[in-house]
Amino acid sequence: MTALMSRPRHLKAAKIALVGVLLTSAAVALPAYADSADAAFRATTLNLSAQGESKVTPDMATITLGVQTDGATAAAALSANAAQMTKVVAALKKAGIADRDIQTSNLSVNPQYVYEQNQPPKLNGYQASNQVTIQVRDLAKLGQTVDATVNAGATNVGGISFGLQDPKAAEDAARLDAVKALQAKADLYSRATGYKIVRLVTLGEGGGYTPAPPMPVPMYAMAKREMADSSPVSAGELKVRVDVSATYELAR
Repeated sequence: MTALMSRPRHLKAAKIALVGVLLTSAAVALPAYADSADAAFRATTLNLSAQGESKVTPDMATITLGVQTDGATAAAALSANAAQMTKVVAALKKAGIADRDIQTSNLSVNPQYVYEQNQPPKLNGYQASNQVTIQVRDLAKLGQTVDATVNAGATNVGGISFGLQDPKAAEDAARLDAVKALQAKADLYSRATGYKIVRLVTLGEGGGYTPAPPMPVPMYAMAKREMADSSPVSAGELKVRVDVSATYELAR
């Protein structure tokens, strides 16, 4: 009976010792965590955002132009469209547009119906449409290029947008402007609150160069345009914007 009773006592003592070790470990860890949390709460921070902008003249344009043709059958509409678009692409290349700057953006064939009151729709042939998106890297030839394609058979010009072939310099100028504005804000707030800036804790960037969306331009008639001067096109000015945000640590 005595031997049987001694085993639970040993187990109970072991459990008590283990609990004591755990409590000691927790007591050691708590002050370290508390010190870290207190340090975070003791720090006074300032969160700010600002934007920078640079203005630059664009050096390239993107245009969408197309050809629409009709035919009694889908094959006939496509065949006529292919012949006309071949002339348009040839005119683009003659105007100095490289192959890499000509991309098909839409090709479709759709049935055309005649609708009469109280009558089922009647098939009236097919219409084929082919659109290409081109990049013009010499803006001085932009108007001439558009006119050449219309004279070659392009039936419409869908949109035009201007951009930069290499936006890095404009982006860097906007970054410098943004950081300058950010620092000016930080100095203003520190003076107003009576604090001093200790250090820059974080710095983030957003935004950047985004090409302008295509602008609608008048649709050209299907007939050839005979003109002495090329269509006037004004590139204007692009704005490149960069947004920045930062966290500063402050102290009295």
